[in-house]
Amino acid sequence: MELLLQKFSEVSFLSGIPSALLFVFAATLIAVSLFMFVAVNAIVAVYAERKISAFMQDRLGPMGQGVGLHAGKWGLLQTVADAIKLLIKEDIIPSLADRKLFILAPFILFIGAFIVFVGIPFNQHILVADFNIGVFYIIAMSSIGVIGIILAGYGSNNKWALYGAMRSAAQIISYEIPLALSLLTVIMLVGSLKMQDIIIAQHGLIWGILPNWFIFNNPFTFIAFFIFFISGVAEVNRTPFDLPEAESELVAGFHTEYSGMRWAFFFLAEYANMFIVAAMSAILFLGGWQSPIPGYMDSPAWGLFWFMGKAIFLIFVMMWFRWTFPRLRTDQLMQMCWKYFLPISFINILGVGLWDLWLN
Repeated sequence: MELLLQKFSEVSFLSGIPSALLFVFAATLIAVSLFMFVAVNAIVAVYAERKISAFMQDRLGPMGQGVGLHAGKWGLLQTVADAIKLLIKEDIIPSLADRKLFILAPFILFIGAFIVFVGIPFNQHILVADFNIGVFYIIAMSSIGVIGIILAGYGSNNKWALYGAMRSAAQIISYEIPLALSLLTVIMLVGSLKMQDIIIAQHGLIWGILPNWFIFNNPFTFIAFFIFFISGVAEVNRTPFDLPEAESELVAGFHTEYSGMRWAFFFLAEYANMFIVAAMSAILFLGGWQSPIPGYMDSPAWGLFWFMGKAIFLIFVMMWFRWTFPRLRTDQLMQMCWKYFLPISFINILGVGLWDLWLN
């Protein structure tokens, strides 16, 4: 943000504009760019999930829109067509719903996911704000979404939506604890909450062979990565943790009564949160924008490539989970969190402290 303002002030025809207006213009430009990224991410991810799901089920997937050679078409524009359909679809609000809460809920959920992108470094330079409490900011802002979910369930005046909202709130709040404790293992090693500091701390090689990413740093951070990633999948309500949207039980969960663009905002938030979980996993444990070969291919362009490559791979793993594992029962979901992930997370914190004290 500061760099963008500096560039604007250097442009001759912008030099006479008050700094406050320049700030508003820069903030608007960044917000629009981030929104476009979130929208394109959802369109590409939906298309990818459809094709990946089709491949895993030995079928073709969407073939009806766009250009292509295989079987006539590749379905590249199917998701775009669906987005246009949602834009022009009738916006229905149930007569018995709490109108204000019903309208507000999807925007709160989306905003909670959207503002997290402010603190994510895509490479050495593409970062809106390098907060000195970056990790804390991202965890705090990503927690806002649960308020939107509860409002959606309650405001719909539908028992299935309310059941789904209560399940989702319990699930998200529960899995936030092992997720945050897994974060602490990295913070203990770095001694900073800044995102760029965490990435820079992973530069170099470990044992002269592996990149010095925290997933390879010690056995406790290796385990912490998997707890963090699986807890993130649970917070996003993805399979096998999709109990809040269990079709056979709750129709569509907390967004059962939504249609049109309000429903689309729930969808945008889900895929934005998928990217956030994948990006945070890559930043904290996989070196972020660092090259796997230190000293080679580490320019800003390569940094963006490595970061996006790691995040996209982890998003693919989430989609892989969907067609690999069956949906858990509610008691199994909570048992995994409270009886296994939470004690292991405390052991990881203790183990990282002792490892860093005695071996480094």
